[in-house]
Amino acid sequence: MKKIAYCTLLLFFSLCASLQAQTYSIIPEPVSLQSTSGTFSLSSGTTLVAPNNAEARKVATYFSDKIKPATGLNLKTAESASGSKITFLLNTKPDAAIKPDGYLLDVTPTEVTIKANQPAGLFYGVQTLLQLLPKEIESKTAVNGINWQIPGVSISDYPRFGWRGIMLDVSRHFFPKEYVKAYIDQLVRYKYNVFHWHLADDNGWRIEIKSYPKLTEVGAWRVERTGYFGDRKPQQEGEKATYGGFYTQEDIKEIVKYAQDRYVTIVPEVDVPGHSMAAIAAYPWLSCTKNANTKVNPGTKFSEWYGNGKFKMLEDNTLNPSDEKVYEFLDKVFGEVATLFPGTYIHMGGDECYHGFWEKDPGCQALMKKQGLKTLEELQSYFVKRVEKIIEKKGKKLIGWDEILEGGLAPNAAVMSWRSVQGGIEAAKLKHPVVMSPVQYAYLDYMQGDISTEIRIYSTLRLKTSYDWNPVPAGVDSTYILGGQGNLWTEQVPTFRHVEYMTYPRAWALSEVYWSPKHKKNWDGFAKRVENHFGRADLAEVKYATTIYDPIFKIQKNNAGKIVVDLSTELSGLDIYYTTDNTFPDKFSNKYSKPVELPDGTDIFRVITYRDGKPLGKQITIKAEDLEKRAKK
Repeated sequence: MKKIAYCTLLLFFSLCASLQAQTYSIIPEPVSLQSTSGTFSLSSGTTLVAPNNAEARKVATYFSDKIKPATGLNLKTAESASGSKITFLLNTKPDAAIKPDGYLLDVTPTEVTIKANQPAGLFYGVQTLLQLLPKEIESKTAVNGINWQIPGVSISDYPRFGWRGIMLDVSRHFFPKEYVKAYIDQLVRYKYNVFHWHLADDNGWRIEIKSYPKLTEVGAWRVERTGYFGDRKPQQEGEKATYGGFYTQEDIKEIVKYAQDRYVTIVPEVDVPGHSMAAIAAYPWLSCTKNANTKVNPGTKFSEWYGNGKFKMLEDNTLNPSDEKVYEFLDKVFGEVATLFPGTYIHMGGDECYHGFWEKDPGCQALMKKQGLKTLEELQSYFVKRVEKIIEKKGKKLIGWDEILEGGLAPNAAVMSWRSVQGGIEAAKLKHPVVMSPVQYAYLDYMQGDISTEIRIYSTLRLKTSYDWNPVPAGVDSTYILGGQGNLWTEQVPTFRHVEYMTYPRAWALSEVYWSPKHKKNWDGFAKRVENHFGRADLAEVKYATTIYDPIFKIQKNNAGKIVVDLSTELSGLDIYYTTDNTFPDKFSNKYSKPVELPDGTDIFRVITYRDGKPLGKQITIKAEDLEKRAKK
C-alpha cells in the first residue's frame, strides 16, 4: 500500500509540474517547475549582475540585447547591485543535480537568479527566462503599454541528450550568411546546440577551398530553374550558370564565431563519395568516367529509384576510390575544413553512393582484387576508412550517414542513422557513437499535412509523430546515443521563409524530444504550448506551418466500390465541417462524425476545422478524381 501511495503521489506531482509548464508555455518543457508567489517587474531600474566572470557577463549582455528592441530598455551590467536585479551565477563548485549544461532559475518579486555549472547552462536559462516574459518580447520594435512581468517560478532543468541538432542543406539552394545566422538564432531559442551544415552535394559546392578554387568558381553555380526538383530541364548549350553562391573562409569564420557565442557547435558536411557532382563538374578527374561535360545539376532527373533503397545513377556523381589523387584531393579539402571548424566532428556523408560505375571501372576492380574486397560495399568501406584516417590526422573525428556501416564500419566512426533507427541500433551494438535522425520522425523536408496543401515530396511527417518519438530504441545502451537531429533537405525549399515554414513547429517538437525527460511528454499539453508559440513567432516575424489544425485523411473504398473519407485530427477539441456539393464549408455545413461515403456525382470534397465556433485550419479542397487515385493505393 505504501508503494502504491508513493507512486500515486509521484504521478500527482508529475502532472502538476507538467500543467505548470504548460501554463508558462515553455518549450522544451523543463525537468522541474514550481510556481512561487508574486512577479518580477522588468524596468529601467533593473540591473544585470554578473559577478567577476567574463562568460557570465557575455550571457547577461546577450539577454540585454534580446530584450532591448521590444522593451526599449538598455539595462546595465554590474558586478553587484541592490534593488531590482537579474543575477547570472556560475557555480564555483559544480551542482551534480543539474548536470554540466543545466541551470537553476528562481524568480522572486525583487530578483531573478540563474545559476549554472557552465556558461551554456546560463544561456539556456536565459532562453527559458525570455519565454516567461510576455510574447511581445519577440517584437523587433518597441511595444508600448506592456507590463514586462515575469511570474514567480523555481525551475531546475538540464538536457536529456548532449547532441540536439538541426541540419540545413545549403547545396540545393544557397542561403546567404545573414540567413544562416538568423537560423542559428532561432534554433538556440529552443536550446539546440548543434548546427549540421550540409555544404556540398550534387547541386552546389558552398565552401571556399583555396587549394581547389574551381570548387567554387564552377561547383557553386548552376543554371537557374524553377519547378519540381527532379523534373527540371538540363543546362542548355551556351547557357550560363548564374544561380548559386558560396561562403568564403572569412564568412565561415564569422558564422562559426556567431554560433560559438550562442554555444552552438557547427558540424560541417562534405558529402563523399556519392553526391559529388558539383565537385566533379569542377574537376572531372575525380570520377571514374572523367566526363568533362559534367555540369552542376539544376534539379534534373539523373537517377532512377526502384524502391527499397535500390537506384541507378544516370550520370556519374561518385568519386573514384581507386585513384590516389582523389585521396590527395580529400586530404587538402578536409585539411582546410578542419582549420575552419573547431568542433569534434567532420561529416563525410557516405549516403546513397551508386556503385555501378565502380563495377565497370578497371581501376576499381584491380583495387578490389589487390585488397581482397569481395563486394562493392566493402570497396566503399575501404574508401570510408581511408577518409577516416585523413580526418583523424586533422585532429577530428569522422561521422557519416548509416550507409558507412555497409561493408564494415570504420574503427572510430560515429553513425548518423537516417534510413530508420536500425542503423543506429547496429552501430550502438558495435559500441560506436550514434546520432538518431530517422526519416520517419526527423525529416523536416517531408510534407507536414495533406498532399493537397503541401509542396509534393516523398512522404508526410506530422507534428505529433515527431513529438511522440523516442530516440533510444528498446534494448539499446543509451550511453552510445549522443542524441538526435532534425534534417532539412532543400530540394523543394527555395527561400528562407520556406525554410522557416518547414522547420516550425516540428523543430519545437524535436527540441522537447532531445531536451525534456521522457516521462514528461504530454501531447495535449505540448500542443497548447505550440499554439502560444505561434503568437511569439508572429511577433518575431518567423514563418511556421499551421497544419496542426488540418485534418488527417484516410481514403479507401467500401465493398460497394464507393469512396469513403475517414477524417481525424492531431489536435483535440476540433470540429470538422465538410461539403460534397461544390460549396464552401463553414460551421453551418455538415459536421463530421463518422466516415463519409461520397455521394454519386461528387466533383469536389471540401473540409475545414473549427474550434469554439471559429475557423482554424485551412479550407482543404480535393477533387473526387484525386480521392479515387488515393483510394486505389
